[in-house]
Amino acid sequence: MKFTLSWLEEHLITDATVDQIAETLTRIGLEVEEVWNPGETMKQFVVGHVVEAKQHPNADRLRVCMVDNGTETVQVVCGAPNARTGMKGVFAASGTTIPGTGMELRATKIRGESSNGMLCSEREMGLSDEHDGIIELPEDAPIGQSFAPVMGLDDPVFDVAITPNRQDCLGVYGIARDLAAAGLGELRAFRPDIVRGAFDSPIKVSLDLFPDDAKDACPCFVGRHFRGVKNGPSPVWMQRRLRAIGLRPISALVDITNYVTYDLGRPLHVFDAAHVTGDIRPRLARKGEKLQALNGKAYELDETMTVIADEAKAEGLGGVMGGEESGCTETTTDVFLEVALFDPLRTAATGRKLQIDSDARYRFERGVDPAMVLPGAEHATRLILDLCGGEASELVIAGSPEVPAKEVVFRPERTATLGGLELDADRQAEILETLGFGLDRGDPDRWRVTVPSWRTDVDGEADIVEEVTRIHGLDEVPSVPLPREHVISHPSLTVGQRRVPRAKRALASRSLVECVTWSFTSSSLAALFGGDRSLLLANPISADLDEMRPSILPNLLAAAQRNQARGFPDLALFEVGPAYRDMTPDGQDIVAGGIRVGQMVGRAWTGGARAVDVFDAKADALAALAAAGAPVDSLQVVAEAPAWYHPGQSGTLRLGPQNVLAWFGTLHPRVVEALDVKGPAVGFEVFVEKTPLPKAKPGRAKTRVELLPLQAVERDFAFVVPKDVAADAILRAARSADKKLIDGAEVFDVYTGTGVPDDAKSVAIAVRLQPRDRTLTDAEIDAVAAKVVAAVTKATGASLRG
Repeated sequence: MKFTLSWLEEHLITDATVDQIAETLTRIGLEVEEVWNPGETMKQFVVGHVVEAKQHPNADRLRVCMVDNGTETVQVVCGAPNARTGMKGVFAASGTTIPGTGMELRATKIRGESSNGMLCSEREMGLSDEHDGIIELPEDAPIGQSFAPVMGLDDPVFDVAITPNRQDCLGVYGIARDLAAAGLGELRAFRPDIVRGAFDSPIKVSLDLFPDDAKDACPCFVGRHFRGVKNGPSPVWMQRRLRAIGLRPISALVDITNYVTYDLGRPLHVFDAAHVTGDIRPRLARKGEKLQALNGKAYELDETMTVIADEAKAEGLGGVMGGEESGCTETTTDVFLEVALFDPLRTAATGRKLQIDSDARYRFERGVDPAMVLPGAEHATRLILDLCGGEASELVIAGSPEVPAKEVVFRPERTATLGGLELDADRQAEILETLGFGLDRGDPDRWRVTVPSWRTDVDGEADIVEEVTRIHGLDEVPSVPLPREHVISHPSLTVGQRRVPRAKRALASRSLVECVTWSFTSSSLAALFGGDRSLLLANPISADLDEMRPSILPNLLAAAQRNQARGFPDLALFEVGPAYRDMTPDGQDIVAGGIRVGQMVGRAWTGGARAVDVFDAKADALAALAAAGAPVDSLQVVAEAPAWYHPGQSGTLRLGPQNVLAWFGTLHPRVVEALDVKGPAVGFEVFVEKTPLPKAKPGRAKTRVELLPLQAVERDFAFVVPKDVAADAILRAARSADKKLIDGAEVFDVYTGTGVPDDAKSVAIAVRLQPRDRTLTDAEIDAVAAKVVAAVTKATGASLRG
């Protein structure tokens, strides 16, 4: 919501400064996003006096002007037809950037004559589209001074963020009312002149076409016919205000409707009466009905939408936008004014369905003051008559503009108990009455508060407390610490909620870079990752983001491709977020997914860089699972994975036959080629929420840190096993040989070749023994080693390699 200081002062008698107004607006809940003064940005443009203007010797349409800019007289070549001796205009010196064109002026020669600066038109100054001549300033304009005050452009503009519940502040008058209640001035009463009609309107209005279950679509319609109007440009003061808030002046009739919309928060519309057939009959649209709107677009309507129709067709979308055919032009002489109420829900649904954003829709879907229908019609009538002339008919009223008053029982002590603000009853009453609330204080403990018609957001006692508190000042509410029920505070996150941040931290510690990508991807990429066509979007934000992503990997691979195109071949990326299997409520998984592309860069003593492989992806997946609390030692590794992984170079980590916790592996060449990713690429997908939670209820004490003084012992074993035996089976068997002493086991070599049968392989593992109460003897170590060999042999049929 934008407005200028002079506009606000039409409704608020105040001597407050711009800074005081901005501070007060933010303090009472109307956050000021920006305040700027157009005059400040135009200081370098000054009043110039054309001392002499003569014909250019080498060009028929150019004149050579000697311009006094207050400090010196310079020569300017000007092509404007109204440039003449003695006039005053807007002068821009060399080195100045012209706001309307972005051109930087330089001293130059034009057809052989030097030119130092420019005399500017309104379009060049960004004030309008007028460029037939240069701006002419009054004769008494001070030479050399900024031109902005002369043209009334030194008017500060406020940009205020209005929350959805404050529809009453979508007009300058509503903002002035709030500022008056906050003690920043006195509100001028709005009492529009009552205009007596000179004739009966030839166009009538009827609401009888609405079915009984849709009477609320347009509960009230007030119209008025005007004849003999002249639709020329609106006055300069109105154009300046509309331009200041970002609206382009069009014509007097259109500008009046825009002005009243922002002035009072009361949207209007005017029809060219010559293009209205018969009477106005608002109704629900017919399925397939077409409307050419004022924005130049054609729309197909349906029976859920409200239209303003005549006897022949729809002329506009109720509460959203008018139709082009009955729009007002410079030839319009007879018009019909519409001041109506429309159902907020239908208006919002229509705008969303047709993707139309308009000032009218923005206000109607939030709720327009129903009591402003008749005053708005009278105010618009006076503006039309004053600016366009002509005669007005009697008002045509269909439906009822009267809305039953809403009454709320309010207990003054609730301001303290609910809002935390100790405030005496008289001060509370003063605030409410200034805001327009009616009070019956017959019972001093239970007031009967009548809610004003413009506050459709106020429903109960808590809303009244909010009004009193925000106007008196939220900064006046004392800070009170919350009582602590326990000396030691409870964790704010549960064990389950901590899984995602822990997984992120673990992956980041492994040198993967976190990405945040869209939850959408292209349907062509989704097809490579098992995409479900039911997840296609009806209204995608982009043509290449038209399906909910079935996996995180396609977006990460696309990011890798973009980075490689910019000279970064080796990448390690991850993301934790949702992936979608289907449209059911359970069809969404929280996945920690990552990729490695190109080479793993190691330390110098490890042999330098090497290509990424499947075991890097497996290690990343296990690290994420361990951080999320999964029992990593109990996981089963199965040599199978979805089709986007390379068969034979991928696997699944699962807990039992059904609970799949992760996939990992080398990505299929088909996928890598489709995404134009260079080099080897591996990936993993960890299903974070499938990690089982601890069965025992977590205690408050931290886990005991076990710092053992006894040195661990490692023993290496090489087993010969059939080629189809998984190394994981050997490790699981070795760990189970003696759970008290064996602290861990890992594979450090796999060998095939000379000395090993063709159908077998040698798997070398390192087993770590950790004594806890005494140093192990050689005999005890040998006994554990024998248990390891026996366990592995029994589980896998392995033999100890000689």
